[in-house]
Amino acid sequence: MKKIITMICLLLSTQSAAAAMAMSNSEPTALLIPIINSEGKQIGAAQLVQKADKVFVHIEAEKLAPGMHGVHFHSVGKCDTPDFKSAGDHFNPLSKQHGFNNSKGYHSGDLPNIEVGADGKVIANIASADVTLQQGKPNSLLKEDGTAIIIHEKADDYVTDPSGNSGNRIACGIIR
Repeated sequence: MKKIITMICLLLSTQSAAAAMAMSNSEPTALLIPIINSEGKQIGAAQLVQKADKVFVHIEAEKLAPGMHGVHFHSVGKCDTPDFKSAGDHFNPLSKQHGFNNSKGYHSGDLPNIEVGADGKVIANIASADVTLQQGKPNSLLKEDGTAIIIHEKADDYVTDPSGNSGNRIACGIIR
């Protein structure tokens, strides 16, 4: 965890410069997103990196309940505690329904479930071709009011609209 916090501090001190360089080169940037729990305490981080046509998400967090948890990108860059409802609905610029197994398509913000170990820790890697870190694109996570990454209390069933019966929002990170 100390390594994650150190990385966040280093990134935050250089994030503005990196973002400015990325914008001037029209290249997407890598982002390190602090993740907080419902008490507002940092429990981990998510790193988002654009490579070709995919966004790769690396999540490291702790102090979570063991088991499977739904993870989604949400449409608003706010993480107001304790329930994170300020993050809005799932990120859904194409107006689809929820769930990878939904015959009508799925939200751009739908992501695979993650598994938290018995020790309350998770390290997960996810790739999504449905979002981008390129500003100005309809499916960009870097929109004006930002987006969020949310970890839910239960697994996503990949079908039920609008949120896959994944339960309450238990952790949140702002993507800007």
